[in-house]
Amino acid sequence: MKKINNLVLGVLLVSSGLLFSCEKTQTTSDGIEYKYINQGDQETKDGEFVVYHFTAKTGSDSLFISSYDQPVPPYLQHLDSAEAKTGIDEIFLNLNNGDSIVITSTAEKIFLENVPPFLENDETVTISIGVLNVLEEEVFEDYFNDLVAEQQKKQSEQAGVQLDEDVQTIESYIQENNLDASKTASGLYYVIEEEGSGAQVEQGDKISVNYTGYVLDGTVFDTSIESKAKEANTYDENRPYEPFTFDVGQGMVIPGWDEGLQLLKEGAKAKFLIPSPLAYGPSQRGAVIVPNSILIFDVEVTDVEKQ
Repeated sequence: MKKINNLVLGVLLVSSGLLFSCEKTQTTSDGIEYKYINQGDQETKDGEFVVYHFTAKTGSDSLFISSYDQPVPPYLQHLDSAEAKTGIDEIFLNLNNGDSIVITSTAEKIFLENVPPFLENDETVTISIGVLNVLEEEVFEDYFNDLVAEQQKKQSEQAGVQLDEDVQTIESYIQENNLDASKTASGLYYVIEEEGSGAQVEQGDKISVNYTGYVLDGTVFDTSIESKAKEANTYDENRPYEPFTFDVGQGMVIPGWDEGLQLLKEGAKAKFLIPSPLAYGPSQRGAVIVPNSILIFDVEVTDVEKQ
């Protein structure tokens, strides 16, 4: 089994272990303050796997990272030989079963040189961590596989219900906007606005696409076109505005794109109306793409390179 030491930032509901309240504030070697809301009394042993959940919030209590959005909780393997390079490492390397910790510090101390662009260096960030389980290496793989299978089953059931709801919403949108849309078996709706005269897009092709993505109320969340970005007040002078290039059918984009673009030829222009299970599902991707968001994309295939 592959050993993963995942020191990813990572709140928690602690459901097992012997706990005691301990809200005294402590400080790491680089000045990051944290406190135990609950602290387990069984020390994690070398080689054991720590399974946890976490959330991260801004000083205004706005959530911007949550492991609950992931299909399964994150984990790390505790290694006695591992060296803590940062205060965050110190905290994660010493997680024990039953621990529930709140970290409060500045974005710069927590993220170092990787401060997210929407945070100021001196902005307060609060990270809550909760350990769900600590497992010996021999039982971890079975535990994790069972967890993945259970989550996949749950997600499949939820996606089916959500797809039915999204289809109704999309069909209402199509009717209200007088769109001549077609639907695929998966639930993707599309409108081909210009057929295109070049090569048909197929799985494995390397293609380039200009696009503008928005939600049902028209709010743009991303575009490859500079004029569209300025019009939508999303312009970022630090990013290039050019067609996005990727390999089709390799999971590099959301399923709605992989499917929809194979309906088009080079030079084609189209509109995709993508139900959330074919987009980001229950995950939140910023302020505009909230959980279970239906996404609309205006796309143009600018180049098709056969592999």
